[in-house]
Amino acid sequence: MMRELRKKYIENYSGFPKEIWILTLITFINRTGTMVIPFLSKYMRENLNFDYNQIGWVMVCFGLGSFVGTWLSGVLSDKIGFYKVMIGSLLGSGLIFFMLQYITSFQGFCIAILFLTTIADMFRPAMLVSLNTYSRKENKTRALSLVRSATSLGFLFGPPLGGLIIILVGYKYLFYVDAATCILAVLVFVLLVKERKLPFKLKSHNIGVDKYAILKDRTFLTHMFISLITGIMYFQVFTTLTLYHKEQFNLSEVNSGLLLSFSGILTLLFELPIVNYVEKNKMNKLNVIMVGLSFMVLSYILLLLNDKWYGILYVMMFFMTLGVMLTFPFSNSFAMTRSHNNQEGRYMSVFTMSFSLAHILSAKTGMEIVAYASYRADFIFMSLIGVFAITLCYFLVKMVEKESIETKIKIVQSIFVDKSKSA
Repeated sequence: MMRELRKKYIENYSGFPKEIWILTLITFINRTGTMVIPFLSKYMRENLNFDYNQIGWVMVCFGLGSFVGTWLSGVLSDKIGFYKVMIGSLLGSGLIFFMLQYITSFQGFCIAILFLTTIADMFRPAMLVSLNTYSRKENKTRALSLVRSATSLGFLFGPPLGGLIIILVGYKYLFYVDAATCILAVLVFVLLVKERKLPFKLKSHNIGVDKYAILKDRTFLTHMFISLITGIMYFQVFTTLTLYHKEQFNLSEVNSGLLLSFSGILTLLFELPIVNYVEKNKMNKLNVIMVGLSFMVLSYILLLLNDKWYGILYVMMFFMTLGVMLTFPFSNSFAMTRSHNNQEGRYMSVFTMSFSLAHILSAKTGMEIVAYASYRADFIFMSLIGVFAITLCYFLVKMVEKESIETKIKIVQSIFVDKSKSA
């Protein structure tokens, strides 16, 4: 019985080409290396003496850079190819990580973070294009989940290692390590993965494409708004919650990092099997997202119910991670199903930008609520917008069902109209 279960579990990770495994390795190195990010709020608060309002603005720059980087990645990937964009992103972010330690002014730090995330976040969209290039059609969703597992594995090692470096030698060496891992990722990528080009360039400018199709797609826009709220709720883990760990429970950087590692372990072990199970059983992805959102809301309610017991942070992180595993992979998948008329890149770029915008709104909103009210007020706000997202998701299910019925009716009508004409 155990042997059979182990065999089925291992099958989740089989069937990927060499390039996908190397891309997964690069993602792991890159994610492990960005260990300064979870401690950025604490660094600004304790080392640079920024107030909550200033920290909020820096994190707005963080999200704005992510937004711009995501857009630039799509444009540049079309012009010069994903391969060069990925190399430029890793190399550029490594250099900025090295220089970041020398910037201590508020204005300078805002500009540096803006440039850092602009360049660093050019990596993800280009990497998604590379997955589309190197993976086969039948394992594209699993390839995406494999890379997300590498991200989770990076969270397993990165935050505790980062916390340990901070305690032993200080933040200065954390920036050195972050820069070094970016350079290492570049070397691995260049040496082990060769650029793959199409034998010819597809000319699609003559194809009749509605440039405003996305704005007319109410179903896609509703889904994007739900994803925006999901991102706002999740990104609190890296901003206000890291400060909450210290101020409410007096956690050290190592213990705070272990919480993120706990999340990484859960994602690494269970996300890919969950994705595989949902896909094999052809479950409704929107219903799965709705369940995931419910778990994310529950995680904030738990913090409201108990702010004395340290273990509640692990219980909270368990439900938050479970919610993320049930929302993020299927949000990407649903967005892809909405794209049409050779506009996959445009749809996915706009969809990815919703998470960049979530970075901006999550950090600033959370910090402002904490500064002018309390952490409890922030948790209540996150719970309420989560309930709103669940409600929207319910209506989205109905919208998709209505679309499906209307499509079937149109197909039937077209068949009978064609027959009557031929008669």
